[in-house]
Amino acid sequence: MKENRDYFPVNPTGGKLTGIRGEVVTFIADPFLVNSESCYRHIEDALIVIQDGIILEVEDYKSIISEYPALDESNIDVYKDSVILPGFIDCHVHYVQSPMIGSFGDTLLQWLNEYTFPTESKYKDKAFADEVAKVFFRQLLRQGTTTANVFSTTFATSVDAFFEESERYNTRMITGKVFQDRNLPDSLKDESAEESAELSESLLNKWHNKGRQIYAVIPRFAPTSTELQLKLAGEIYQRHIDEGVVMHTHLNESIGEKAWVNELYPQFDSYTDVYKNFGLIDKRSVLAHSCLMEESEWQTLHMAQCGCAHCPSSNLFLGDGEFSVWEAKDAQRPVRVGIGTDVGGGTNFSIPRQLNEAYKVSMLKRKNISAIHSFYLATYGGAEALHLEKTIGSLKAGYEADIAVLNLKPSEFVEWRMQFTDSIFDKLFVLQTLALDNMNRATYVAGKKVYDQSREQEFMYVSELNK
Repeated sequence: MKENRDYFPVNPTGGKLTGIRGEVVTFIADPFLVNSESCYRHIEDALIVIQDGIILEVEDYKSIISEYPALDESNIDVYKDSVILPGFIDCHVHYVQSPMIGSFGDTLLQWLNEYTFPTESKYKDKAFADEVAKVFFRQLLRQGTTTANVFSTTFATSVDAFFEESERYNTRMITGKVFQDRNLPDSLKDESAEESAELSESLLNKWHNKGRQIYAVIPRFAPTSTELQLKLAGEIYQRHIDEGVVMHTHLNESIGEKAWVNELYPQFDSYTDVYKNFGLIDKRSVLAHSCLMEESEWQTLHMAQCGCAHCPSSNLFLGDGEFSVWEAKDAQRPVRVGIGTDVGGGTNFSIPRQLNEAYKVSMLKRKNISAIHSFYLATYGGAEALHLEKTIGSLKAGYEADIAVLNLKPSEFVEWRMQFTDSIFDKLFVLQTLALDNMNRATYVAGKKVYDQSREQEFMYVSELNK
């Protein structure tokens, strides 16, 4: 098998083979930029061969089963009336806001002060952080999400609790300590810019590339960091960028936020320029929202190969700007784009539900996005936004075996509705539009079935599965 990873080389070592059989859809290119019919593979009866958490092959079942005599009905999971996809990728979510999802909002800044900051202040308590991390991972895995780019909060306890739970499932996850040393309550504020940088570097050394964990440098957003703190965050990011460390923050989410940034940083031409000046705009930067963009800002993100997280549920809930996916994907300077739930501004943990909202936002802008575009954003597009497209986001040889299995008949009505569809993408559009909470049948992480809707114990850690 050919090696294809930039940062995370993992080769099978001759372990036991397992297989997954069923209808497969996976993406190999960006349908916003190339003919949509050439950007995916669809195999009606496929066999996914897995060894040591890595996909060895994905081909028509009848054409390859004879090549694997070790595979039989005892070690092949068979799914009928389902579609097998790469595990979903959530490019922007706050696990620490899980306890406040669904809180009544007004403006973004009011909502932060009234609900977000008091909730995040509780994460000094490691037991509280552990409890929330456990609930959060179950919500993701139930929905078929296998990788997320996650905000923790100020405290090391919030980072440790998250990565410890991720290790139990062996998920490829991204988080880090949040930098924030001004314009928020003292209970959440860093003691100093220097202390926040020292703590972040210590956590980076502890967690980055430990198993499948990835560390992120996370300034909350420009208004909650002093210039010194942004400078120190940028220096850490630049020191470690070639090791695969991510930079994750918010950009141009609302009119009020953008005006505040202009007031605090009048010497810069744009919100994006603030981050660029401090070394925070580079090839592994991920900017959430990016709703109110100038053309010069798109140009900057394109040149730096940054990723954007489209968070439609949150933007609609808080009445912020609306992300323009076709503007971001302008063929003259395309930007990498994935989908984010942005819980707790977002109102659910389901990536398919986000696709439903993204379609509506795009329709308001008089240009639709098809199911091909949508499920690309949810899988391979998300991997590209995170610069992990050689590792996850597609079902092909050499990729990590993170997989979601969607039920095409999750309810009596949906089963009836599906008889009026002609193609697999018609069916996927129905699923994303109706977005039932029970439509994900199983979630595989590195080839292990950590969630199974039909199993008595729905969620299982890898240590339990290895017994």
